[in-house]
Amino acid sequence: MRDLLPQLLDWWRADERAAVATVVRTFRSAPRDPGAAMAVGPGGEVIGSVSGGCVEGAVYDLGLEVAETGRPVAARYGVTDDDAFDVGLTCGGTIEVFVAPLSRTAWPGFGSFARRVLGPSSPDGGRVPSGVCLATVVGADGSGGAGGALGRHLVVPGAGADAPDAPDAPEGTLGDPGLDAAVTADAVGQVAAGTSALREYGPHGERTGTGTRVFLQVFAPPPRLLVFGAIDFAAALARAGRLLGYRVTVCDARPVFATPARFPEADEVVTEWPHRYLAAEIAAGRVSARDAVCVLTHDAKFDVPLLHTALTDLPAGTYVGTMGSRRAHAERAARLVEDGVPRSALTRLHSPIGLDLGARTPDETAVSIVAELIAARSGATARPLRETDGPIHG
Repeated sequence: MRDLLPQLLDWWRADERAAVATVVRTFRSAPRDPGAAMAVGPGGEVIGSVSGGCVEGAVYDLGLEVAETGRPVAARYGVTDDDAFDVGLTCGGTIEVFVAPLSRTAWPGFGSFARRVLGPSSPDGGRVPSGVCLATVVGADGSGGAGGALGRHLVVPGAGADAPDAPDAPEGTLGDPGLDAAVTADAVGQVAAGTSALREYGPHGERTGTGTRVFLQVFAPPPRLLVFGAIDFAAALARAGRLLGYRVTVCDARPVFATPARFPEADEVVTEWPHRYLAAEIAAGRVSARDAVCVLTHDAKFDVPLLHTALTDLPAGTYVGTMGSRRAHAERAARLVEDGVPRSALTRLHSPIGLDLGARTPDETAVSIVAELIAARSGATARPLRETDGPIHG
């Protein structure tokens, strides 16, 4: 939903009526993950997707209905259902979708939620993104407590929010104090884990109870892509990283090369010795296992101290890759060992960086690098799908 928020906020601020469909649960080879969203606007326009095309038509019709009536609707589409082929879900999976109305009346607190997620990039400014969970009642049996709260929202900030003015208390309510308390505790944990989840509670928040289904949708800050070396390959990688949703930083010690004009796709361009910048970011807690470090400098005086810091101080799981030939890699590895880096730490280094795609140009090389990033993040084999078994959507 994050990418849809600017347009949704425009509709909400104009007091228009719209509807937002969100995937809340998937089974087997579903085409989109939980949290994928599609919105139907006040003029019948569509943004986003819930299935990559499989059931968009059916969900669109539900969106028109919900925008008109203001009443939320839950729907399930699966290949074993009688109407599965009518709506085009042929991938063999099943998705559950919740369609909620969006207007000032239906969700008075939407503006605050959108600004919290978007941060300074929101149309009227906002807080720095720090991780937030949107809890929505997507199923209620009507047996008291939250039974009548279908579609209600609770916005829960993550623990240790980095925005100085971020409120500690959640915003909104799911309709019952006990349910709010239980969901708030679970939501903070989901933000810390960086994953969304569908949970079921009793009407007053009993964790062993049933009847009230709540979708905990986590909006974590975008992962970072730290690119070291202000060269043409870095410009291409910044473009590719931005496309994948990374917040891109290009860093180089040479001010004549490290300029925003040369890297318009980067979110920031830093002039600093690479190892000093990376060490400062790590010390400040601004680099996590979700992030990636790509070293493109081809210069030992930059590479060795930078990679020493990366391989010994970065959180486990952070992607670290460096450009160069196999001979350059061997020489670099020897220098790192001489510099005190344990040989075991070298195993986390992706060098030469990227997958074997036959890349030649900067843009092709960028595709090779981000392809390896995706594979490393997902734990996939990076083999052709025709040579693998199991769900193609992971």
